[in-house]
Amino acid sequence: MNVVKTIADLRAAVARARGEGKRIGFVPTMGNLHAGHIALVKKAGQRADFVVASIFVNPMQFGPNEDLASYPRTLTADQEKLFEAGCHLLFAPNVEEMYPHGQAMQTIVRVPGVSEGLCGGSRPGHFDGVSTVVSKLFNMVLPDLAVFGQKDFQQLAVIRTMVRDLNMPVQIIGEPIVRADDGLALSSRNGYLSADERATAPALYRTLKQLAEAIHSGDRDYPGLLAKGLQALKAAGLRPDYLEFRDASDLKPAAADTRELVILAAAFLGKTRLIDNLLVDTGKPAPS
Repeated sequence: MNVVKTIADLRAAVARARGEGKRIGFVPTMGNLHAGHIALVKKAGQRADFVVASIFVNPMQFGPNEDLASYPRTLTADQEKLFEAGCHLLFAPNVEEMYPHGQAMQTIVRVPGVSEGLCGGSRPGHFDGVSTVVSKLFNMVLPDLAVFGQKDFQQLAVIRTMVRDLNMPVQIIGEPIVRADDGLALSSRNGYLSADERATAPALYRTLKQLAEAIHSGDRDYPGLLAKGLQALKAAGLRPDYLEFRDASDLKPAAADTRELVILAAAFLGKTRLIDNLLVDTGKPAPS
């Protein structure tokens, strides 16, 4: 695996691969990689001939009181994991390489609609930072396809919408959530949890499953279900940020006749903010 830190070296390496007729797959990350990230890299390897990953802790998507300074940076360990997963090229730029004129003078890519509410409501400006850096990375790598995790369901919707609206020739692939044995969605921020908090954290997924089971049983009292879900999260010791039912296709509020909906949740456990989601096809029986 080759490691490059400049845009010029990145473009040169990708151009060589493309000149050899290879299909380019891309996985953008912020590092501190876990099994969920590795699943994205492996999926890219299944769909493409040459896999590029990036590691960049993007300051534009962090709010003023968020964990930019403390976000774990584990480049050496990440490189080993990427190599073992079959990654061919790692792009690991610094902030000056990505924003040579400073963030204040950076053109912003804003995706209306799907970026609003949910995490977009709790973290103002977050998705502007995400869509801006991903659009920059797409223009640098020029991939044929890019793979994103479904754990960040709203982010995936933002990227899909951006690619559609800006006519970017990139196939976006969503990879299912990778979970620990007890159901907790894998996240780089799970390392912030204390032992007691880690034991409590799976309550978030359990609550989503209970809500999905109620919907599969025919319950369409969505306000009532959400009230019960919020109560369950609080009783487990979490501080809910949001819990909502949305249409999986466009993230508009779910209606009684919505066929495919997604239950989205964010909650604080200590100082750690957890997010999760669960897709529900209301026309099918609950999975066993």
